[in-house]
Amino acid sequence: MIKDTKAFSSFSVNDLEKAKVFYQNVLGLEVAENHGLLELHIAGSNPVMIYPKPNHVPATFTVLNFPVDDVEKTVDELTQKGVPFEHYDMEQLKTDEKGIARGNGGPTIAWFTDPAGNIISVLEMM
Repeated sequence: MIKDTKAFSSFSVNDLEKAKVFYQNVLGLEVAENHGLLELHIAGSNPVMIYPKPNHVPATFTVLNFPVDDVEKTVDELTQKGVPFEHYDMEQLKTDEKGIARGNGGPTIAWFTDPAGNIISVLEMM
């Protein structure tokens, strides 16, 4: 039935053009427009669909994770492009001055948001 299909992820934004500029120009992804939607083409995976939603509310969880070889280098590069990183100071989750969580029982990871407020991460796979 569905076990052999190639599933894909999707999420909403409130401004498709701002999303396109961000994902294409800031993050450097291949972005295609298809039937009024955006498709993010990410190496080695199915496209991710982004759709406009007038009453969009940003997700309160991470919608997209990008594995990278070096989180600190990636954070520095994105910061230079104007991407602000989230900072957390909770009992089980603390980030440093750059917004990078290290040694919290999971991978080295940093979070930022897209123009619609959706949470995205860059992380080093264990």
